[in-house]
Amino acid sequence: MVASFNFVLFRILPGDPARLLLPRSRFQASAIEKQRKIFHLDQPLYKQFVFYWADTFKLQFGLSFAERRPVSNVVGERIMPTVLLVGSGTILATLIGYATGVFAAWRRNSTYDVLSTNLGMFFYSMPTFWFALLCIMVFSVKLGWFPVSRMTEPGVVYANWFNHLKAVLYHMILPVTTFAIAYVGEYHLIMRSSITGVMKDDFVLTARAKGLSENRVLWQHVVPNAMLPTVTIVMMNLGFVMSGAILTESVFNWPGLGLLSYESMVKRDYPVMQAVFLVASIAVILANLLADFMYYYLDPRVKS
Repeated sequence: MVASFNFVLFRILPGDPARLLLPRSRFQASAIEKQRKIFHLDQPLYKQFVFYWADTFKLQFGLSFAERRPVSNVVGERIMPTVLLVGSGTILATLIGYATGVFAAWRRNSTYDVLSTNLGMFFYSMPTFWFALLCIMVFSVKLGWFPVSRMTEPGVVYANWFNHLKAVLYHMILPVTTFAIAYVGEYHLIMRSSITGVMKDDFVLTARAKGLSENRVLWQHVVPNAMLPTVTIVMMNLGFVMSGAILTESVFNWPGLGLLSYESMVKRDYPVMQAVFLVASIAVILANLLADFMYYYLDPRVKS
C-alpha cells in the first residue's frame, strides 16, 4: 500500500521532469520527447507503474533523472551523513529533554519549572530554518567559530582518517545543535506532562507511605511509568532519521537524505523521491514495531 501510494504521490506534482532536465536556453520539442522516452515518461501511467514495481522488487529503484545513475547509489551515498546528523541530534535532544522534563515535573510550579517549560514551548514553536539561519549569522559569520555549511571543507584532501573525522565532527557541531534544540522543547513538554499525570496515581502515594526516599519514588516508580508516551515520540522521530531533516540539511547544505529530498523535488526526479520516501516509510514502520516491543518490557500490563 505504501509503495503504491509512493508512486502516485509525486506524479501529481506540477511540472514536466523532461523539461526540467534540459538547459534553460532554447531547445527543440524533439529533445523533450527523447528525454521522456529514456525514462519511460512517454508511457501511460499504468505502464510506468509496472516499471516502478519491477525496479522496486529488485531494490534498484531505477535511474535518477538528474544524475543518470542508479538511484540506489545516489541514495546510499546520503544515508550515513543523515544518520550522523539526525541520529546524533535526536539522541542529544532526547537526553536533554528527558532530564529537564523530569525535574520540571518533580518540582512543579518552581522557578526552574516555569522557566524551563516556557523555554521549551519557545523552542517547540520556533521555526527550524529561522533558528538555523540565526545560528549561522551569529556563530559562523559574526564570531567565526564554526563553518557555515557542508560536511567537510570542499577540495581538501586529509592526510589520514583521524583528520577527516575531526573535520566532520567540527562541521557537525552547529547543525546537530540546531537540530537538537528544535526537538528539546517537544521532549521536555511531553515528559513533564507524563510525569505530572503519573504523580497523581495511587501507587505513588503508596510508595511514599512505605517510607521510600523521594529519589527512589521518582526513578523507580514514577519515571518508568511515565516513559511510554516519550518512547513513542522518540521512536517515531528515530524512524524519521532515514528521511533526513530537510530544513536543517538545506540550510547547512549537509549532504544527507533531507537535502537530497529537496533537490529531487525541485528537479522532479521521481525515482529518487520515491526511493527516499520508501526508505523513510520502512524506517518509521520498523521504529514503531520496536516501540511496541519496548512496551512489553516497560509496562508490566502489556505482559498480562
